[in-house]
Amino acid sequence: MKPVLLVIAHGSRDPRHAATVHALVRRVRALRPGVRVETGFLDFNIPSVQGVLESLAAEGVRDVVALPLLLTRAFHAKADIPAVLRDAPPRLRIRQAEVLGPSPLLLSALERRLYEAGLTPADKSSTGVVLASAGSTDPEAIAVIAEIAREWRRTGWCAVRPAFASAALPRTEDAVRELRALGCSKIAVAPYVLAPGFLPDRIARGAANADVLADVLGAAPEVAQVILHRFDMASAKAILSPAMSA
Repeated sequence: MKPVLLVIAHGSRDPRHAATVHALVRRVRALRPGVRVETGFLDFNIPSVQGVLESLAAEGVRDVVALPLLLTRAFHAKADIPAVLRDAPPRLRIRQAEVLGPSPLLLSALERRLYEAGLTPADKSSTGVVLASAGSTDPEAIAVIAEIAREWRRTGWCAVRPAFASAALPRTEDAVRELRALGCSKIAVAPYVLAPGFLPDRIARGAANADVLADVLGAAPEVAQVILHRFDMASAKAILSPAMSA
C-alpha cells in the first residue's frame, strides 16, 4: 500500500489561506489519483494535524508521509511539525518530507505568476524583480531566499532583490526603491508565499510603487508537482519510526 500523503499547512485566521491550501491539494489529487492526500493545519483551521493522524490510525492506516507546506526550512519545519508528529498514535509509521523550496519548479511558478500579472518574456531584461518572502528569524531560511534571488537573476532579469515581510530586512518597499535607483525600466514584485494572509497583504502594500504585483504561488501546477516530488523522495526512504520516536 502507498503511504498516505498528509499535507501540513500553517493555518491562518484569513479564510483565503485555507481555501488556497485546499485548492492546491485538489490539484495534487488530480495529478496523482492513486495517492490518498489529506490536509492538516498547525493552527487556526481544521482539521488539525493531530486530528487527522488520529483518524488515520483509527482507520487502520499504517504509513504516512507528512509534508510541510513550507517554502523554507525554518522553525515550523525544524520544531513545530516534528513535535506534532512525535505525539501521533504509535501505530503510525511516519516519514517527514522535505520542505518545498528551493526548487527550479518554484522559479517557474514565480515566472508564471509574473506573466499572468502582465509581464511578457520580452520584458525580462529590463525588469527588476523583488523576491518577497514572509521572512524568518532563522538565518538558514534567509540565506536560502538570498540564494534563490541570485539564481533567478542569472535567468535574464535586469536584477532580482530579496525582501521580507517580517523578521528580516529589507522590506518590499525598500527593495522596490533600490531597483528604481538601479535603473531597471520596470519593477515587479513576486511574492514567494503559498497563500494569502497577513504577511502577503503586507507585501502587497509594500509593492504600491512597483509596476507589477504578481499573485501568490497558490495552486500553481508547479507547486503541486514539487509536492509530489517531495512525497516520492520521502516514500523511498526508510521509515523513521512509529510516531517519529526512533
